[in-house]
This record gives sequence, C-alpha cells and structure tokens, in this order.
Amino acid sequence: MQFGLTDEQKMIVETTRSFVENELYPHEAEVERTGHLRMDLIREVQAKAIEAGLYAANMPEEVGGAGLDTLSWLLYERELGRANYALHWTCVARPSNILLAGTAEQREKYLFPCIRGEKWDCLAMTEPGAGSDLRGMRASARQEGGDWVLNGTKHFISHADIADFAIVFMASGEEDTPRGKKKLITAFFVDKGTPGFSVRDGYRNVSHRGYTNAVLEFDECRIPASQMLGEAHKGFEVANTWLGATRLQVAATCLGRADRALGHAIGYAAERKQFGQQIGKFQGVSFKLADMAMELKAAELLTWEAAWKFDQCSVTEADMSMAKLKASEMLAMVADEAIQIHGGMGLMDDLPLERIWRDARVERIWEGTSEIQRHIISRELLRAVGG
Repeated sequence: MQFGLTDEQKMIVETTRSFVENELYPHEAEVERTGHLRMDLIREVQAKAIEAGLYAANMPEEVGGAGLDTLSWLLYERELGRANYALHWTCVARPSNILLAGTAEQREKYLFPCIRGEKWDCLAMTEPGAGSDLRGMRASARQEGGDWVLNGTKHFISHADIADFAIVFMASGEEDTPRGKKKLITAFFVDKGTPGFSVRDGYRNVSHRGYTNAVLEFDECRIPASQMLGEAHKGFEVANTWLGATRLQVAATCLGRADRALGHAIGYAAERKQFGQQIGKFQGVSFKLADMAMELKAAELLTWEAAWKFDQCSVTEADMSMAKLKASEMLAMVADEAIQIHGGMGLMDDLPLERIWRDARVERIWEGTSEIQRHIISRELLRAVGG
C-alpha cells in the first residue's frame, strides 16, 4: 500500500476542492438560513459540475462516469464533504451504485439519465418500525399474475421530494432457517406518478439543512415484474453487492468536514490573543489541536486502508465499519473542540462550525449506527475464533 498520492489523485483533490470553495461555499449561508435548495440553483451548479467532469464521478467509465478507483473516489468525496451536504449531494450528485445492478433496459431507463443529470434516484429501506433491523420491515410486496403489488410505509427517505423514482426494498416472503423464519426481501424500481405511490414531507432535521427526507406510502401500488431489481427474494444480496462502499463514503465526507473545522481552529488559535499572547500557546488549546489532528489522521488511515483493500477485493465488513465508526465519532469530537477553541464565536453562523457540529450528529446514526458498527466489528473478531 502506497501512502503518497499519485499525480492524478492530487489533481482530483485540487480540482474538487477548488470547485467546492468557488461554487458551493458561496451558497451555504442561503441554504442554511432557508433550509431550502432552489431548483434554479441546483441546475446552475449541476451544469458547472458536469462541465468540470465532477458529476456522477463514482460511476465506471463504460457507463459515462469517471471510472475512479475506490481511494480516488473517496478523496473526491472527502473534498465534497467540506461543503453543506444538500449542495454537495444534489448539485454534484452521485447516482446510487445499486443502479448498476439493473438490466440493460433498466440502465437505459434509470441509470443513464441519472448519470447525465436528467433524473435523480432515492433509496427506500428504512421504516418507522425497521431501522437497524431491516429484517423487521413490514412494507410488503406480493405477486399477482405478472405484477407485484406493494403496500406499506417507508420513512427517512433522503431527497425523495426531488427524486424521479425510488429504489424500494420490500418484504416478499419468508423462509425457514435453523433460527426460525427469516423474511425475504425484493427490490423494485417505482416511478413517481405510479398509482398507489405517494410522497409526503418528512421531518424537520437539525442536521444537513436543505437535504430533505420524506415519507413514502404504498397502497396497492401495482408494478410490472420488469420493475424488479435483481432476482425475486434476493434484495439483500443486491444491496450487499452494490451498496458496500456507502459506509466508506460517509467516512470520507466526515474527514472533509473535520479537516475544515480543524483548519478554522488552527487559524483562530494562531490569531486570537488573550492575556497578552496567542491562545494557541496555552496548553489547554494547543493540546486540543494536537488531539484533533491525531484523531483525524487515525480516521484517514483507517479509511484509506479500507479503500485500498476494497480495490484488492480483500476488504471485510469490519474494515468498513471501523472506518465509518472512527471517522464519524472523530468528527463529533473535532467539531465540538473547534467550537470550544472559538468560544462564543464558534456558535455564531458567521462561521461553518456550528453547522459542522450539527451535521456531525447524524453521521453516527445513518448508514448503520455506531452500535451496529461495533456489533459488526466484534462479530468478525469472535467468528475468527469460533465464537
């Protein structure tokens, strides 16, 4: 494993950071103040992202993406993570990798329009009664002739208000196992406007202002079998194959936010004077900076190693869970300490710190809570010795 970046990776970092600072930062205050992302602004920045070659960069070259290896993709994600999440996701969108699991016809209908910026997808798994325990989902799909009929509710579905279609996971049956009955899951494409499918506003969120969530309702929603993604009852296999790196994406965006917060803290500690000297010369501040930098570096190394192993086809679930867990908990610490170093100014919206602090909270919950990550890590340790 090489610790230095290639010239291409350095260019990706420089290009993405320049775009974030010049095209996203100027709009952060408006989005944070209003909690809304204007469609005209989305289209304006989206066009610039497409022109810069940054749009849908997570996708392989053969389908119109940038064809980045996992480490290069995460370097790109880290730089995007420095900005307001609504801006960086919506305007420099990354279509869900699970779209690659579609048939040729499904790719034409869903994948390619998303890569071109003509459509947006949303992913619907979570339910009011099924969060960490996805096997507990109650929303269901039943076969009826050549169709599937969907019923139930999904919530916390990100950006479903602007999405053109949803990738929905539904309980579609049960099977017997030594531990009892286990639900079978099937994934489907469901277009906006399909009878029986409705989207309503979700919940006000302290984190990621402008990045909305919604509630999806299915009431005898009938779709043809051609809308099924993957095989019947194999939804978890599809998800595990194509969504594996999402925890690394969360880790990378946490790194970007932490780096921005640390930069502000270092600059302030070097300039602010109290009691006749720069506050960075007091151990109470300087030791905080040292710990922040050390924790950020540790999280980076865990994330970059997992990315390297992902491309070597040797990554484990524990590797990705360690990266996500460490990066999200590190971000919480760094954001909090950066505010403490700034004192009262740290909580003012003149600086991005209070936003980073708020946004940090959700990172320990979505894409698997910190408790779930610890469960995955410990399970792998115990299995190695027959536990």
